[in-house]
Amino acid sequence: MSAVESADMKPADVLADGRIARRFAALKAEGRAGLVTFITAGDPDPAVSQGLLNGLPAAGADLIELGMPFTDPMADGPAIQASSLRALKAGMTVRRTLEMVRGFRKLDADTPIILMGYFNPIHAYGVEPFLAAAREAGVDGLIVVDLPPEEDEELCIPALKAGVSFIRLTTPTTDEARMPMVMRNTSGFVYYVSIAGITGTASASNTAIDAAVARLKRHTDLPVAVGFGIKTPDQAAEVARVADAAVVGSAIVTRLADGLDASGTVKPGTVEDVLGFVGELAKGVRAAQG
Repeated sequence: MSAVESADMKPADVLADGRIARRFAALKAEGRAGLVTFITAGDPDPAVSQGLLNGLPAAGADLIELGMPFTDPMADGPAIQASSLRALKAGMTVRRTLEMVRGFRKLDADTPIILMGYFNPIHAYGVEPFLAAAREAGVDGLIVVDLPPEEDEELCIPALKAGVSFIRLTTPTTDEARMPMVMRNTSGFVYYVSIAGITGTASASNTAIDAAVARLKRHTDLPVAVGFGIKTPDQAAEVARVADAAVVGSAIVTRLADGLDASGTVKPGTVEDVLGFVGELAKGVRAAQG
């Protein structure tokens, strides 16, 4: 019996009436996959980042991953590493990230927000205080890439008890023997990392993604979102034909970085350009409907 079960909790039922579950139910009713977008909180500065975050739902984002800046983002490629450094230089912290979520919730009560990052800043904040503050701010889920299932007692199980979904990454190297452990306390949705490596580099073949999603569906009833390497509306559409959601991060972060001048200041029209790109991705995902 797992720790979650001993607490009379079923991971797939955590926040069964919450934003993540409601959004995927709505997407299923529409007969389409969702678009999950990633940005780094505070990149390139808190004000611009808040404006971008606030504009994502209207641009077409169905769920939002908000990166918590960290000095050593080991699973991330150059684009997201650079975005994290820009945000830290601009004074971004975990507390300010949560303030961003609070600001967003004043405008949007429905779009799920998932904080994505590493355990060190959460540990420094304090697990219980962090979870309480995250829940109060309007955070729906966590993706913490450096905590394997063997460490579930550190954060995963406390998060579930606090009513915050803990979303697990699976990869092409997650074999059949390990899959049940990976899925055991996962909630919200499963994030399939379609390549072995860091974010924003290569892209997996459609055939490989098709097979991987089918395999995951044999292990879980949770929605499956596919990310890493999706850079274009056409690629997003291909993923949306087989998965429950397509995740785009590095391409959005790169688009933002391309709109900065030599001093790192955002150029006029950059936020609108990034949101326009999100709109193109959303059209790609919706084109795969049915």
